[in-house]
Amino acid sequence: MKMKLAVLLTGILAAVPAMAHHSFAAEFDFKKPVALTGTVTRVEWINPHARFYVDVKSADGKVANWECELGSPNTLMHKGWNRNSLKPGDQVSVDGFLAKDAPNVANAREVKLADGRKVFAGSEYAAEGEAK
Repeated sequence: MKMKLAVLLTGILAAVPAMAHHSFAAEFDFKKPVALTGTVTRVEWINPHARFYVDVKSADGKVANWECELGSPNTLMHKGWNRNSLKPGDQVSVDGFLAKDAPNVANAREVKLADGRKVFAGSEYAAEGEAK
């Protein structure tokens, strides 16, 4: 009985991270590109996707805080990122794609840092977009 319970719990725990992860196409629309420029307010270096938040000022002067999803921390590290690559106060430009059903949310494809460097954001779009 204990063995069956242990196997059941292991299966459930193994499935939780997989259920939390989503494909690009499930949440974002590759037909709706977005370009954002603003100031980083927060960075979350977490699985399954790192993300950062940026204050973006619109043409009418209103500021909106945008959530920008990145790839996984592991993917980002392989692309040269580390948890200090973005910090609150940094000025950035982001090219990405709008969320299908959430305001002020985007999947970042490329991030241009204040020093002019452009870094790949680990978006899943490239793999999925090429297959379409």
